[in-house]
Amino acid sequence: MSERVLVTGGAGYLGSILTERLLLAGHRVTVVDSLMFGQATLLHLCANPAFEFVRGDVRDAALMRRMAAAHDVIVPLAALVGAPLCDRDPDAATAVNLEAIRTINRMRSSSQLIVYPTTNSGYGTRSGAQHCTEETPLEPISLYGRTKVAAEQEVLNSPNAITLRLATVFGLSPRMRLDLLVNHFVYAAAMDGYLVIFEKDFKRNYVHIRDVADCFVHCLEHRAAMVGRPYNAGLDDANLSKEELALKIKEHVPSFYLHFAAVGSDPDKRNYIVSNQRLREAGFQAKRSLDDGIRELLKGYRMIRPTPYGNG
Repeated sequence: MSERVLVTGGAGYLGSILTERLLLAGHRVTVVDSLMFGQATLLHLCANPAFEFVRGDVRDAALMRRMAAAHDVIVPLAALVGAPLCDRDPDAATAVNLEAIRTINRMRSSSQLIVYPTTNSGYGTRSGAQHCTEETPLEPISLYGRTKVAAEQEVLNSPNAITLRLATVFGLSPRMRLDLLVNHFVYAAAMDGYLVIFEKDFKRNYVHIRDVADCFVHCLEHRAAMVGRPYNAGLDDANLSKEELALKIKEHVPSFYLHFAAVGSDPDKRNYIVSNQRLREAGFQAKRSLDDGIRELLKGYRMIRPTPYGNG
């Protein structure tokens, strides 16, 4: 069934992939994006009559009221992503990541589906020994985590809503990000040949960006069985420590020199393993492996020169 889908932040890292995936699934897609990073990631979609672009800010309530009223499904991706970026401008982070979500959620009708992506960094500091499920208490450490958790609660307290607690995403995108852990580690292997790693035993879960896009489409197609609940969205066999991830990359780049030292800390204190069982039971399972992603990234990095990609 073709639907009208509104994607805010659709020119970003995830949105650039998701927008094309939604179009391929037969939907009509409108992207609202402020293009704050100066990106032109959706030019290749402009020939598609089912695609529309509006340059605007999600904090513009009048614009978002018009946009919300004209669509069947809302996917609010627009956000200041990552703890460092949010800490640089806390007011903007709160306005975009939380208040704008509250506004658009209250503007939509109960017949409109909203699929909201949050982050599994909301699980905060854990031992790394227990599986976090959707019932695990949320204890976000950073401002980024707190705004995303509060926005998720707002969405789930309203009808016709699904939220996805995304693992750390990896893979290539037209709006590339090098600050994401897998992308960063592979970039270091390919371009620098070495990496100094802190908190080497801290674990987290990972997921390919195209699996995330596929998961959003799955939510649209199976909403009746999924609404009203959060879902961890990650790769089942990718609960790895930083050291394990680096060693896996070294299998592809044998010359990759690794040094482990206590030189920094994760602002989100992410150290946990995640269960994606609920999402599997809802019929979706990520299928692109870390090895697939590493090979993809190494191929892509041959095409780019050092540039200011990243939100860090």
